[in-house]
Amino acid sequence: MKKNLFIAFEGIDGSGKSMQVQLLADSLEKAGHKVYSTFEPTDSRIGLIIKDIFKHKMEADHRVIAGLFVADRLDHLLNKTNGILKKLEEGYTVITDRYYFSSYAYQGTHMSLDWVIEANSLSAKLLRPDLNIYIDVSPDISITRIRNGRSSTELYETRENLQQVRDKYMEAFEKLKLEEAIFITDGNRTAELIAKDIWQEVSKKTELQNSFH
Repeated sequence: MKKNLFIAFEGIDGSGKSMQVQLLADSLEKAGHKVYSTFEPTDSRIGLIIKDIFKHKMEADHRVIAGLFVADRLDHLLNKTNGILKKLEEGYTVITDRYYFSSYAYQGTHMSLDWVIEANSLSAKLLRPDLNIYIDVSPDISITRIRNGRSSTELYETRENLQQVRDKYMEAFEKLKLEEAIFITDGNRTAELIAKDIWQEVSKKTELQNSFH
């Protein structure tokens, strides 16, 4: 079994993904992994266009946003300097904060889910995660965290939309359950309990049986 893994974290906004990425990275490093953490949208020029749209600095049709994510994701995978495939070849365990299930859920609320899946099919062929980790929080908790955490909200950050996104995540997981390794954890609990759950699941994917740090 290969030592290094590719793990994708998913969840609606305010689900606590960023903290769990850091906690898992720390635990994996203690267990002897070289870890590279990354995120989508990326900091590439394509990713920065997406971020500007989210911050209402420019407008774009949802189909355009979906297409930008496809391009950003392919560059994320294939970039010769710091792409995910290169990092995996170098022996890193790669953890990404969002991958193609985010597109399925967020863009899939505005257009055909099948279209979004098909648009991302090249990324899926290039690299499927060893584990997709979904942190499941209620939209009410999510909205409270978002409002407490920053001064302005971004595109998609309304309670109604986050509920639709959560529903679309569940639809996508059901649709792809035979092709994808999916782990859903209750994100309404403390960060420590969530991290322990995640570590137990990730440990199954490695030969390392180290206890949770």
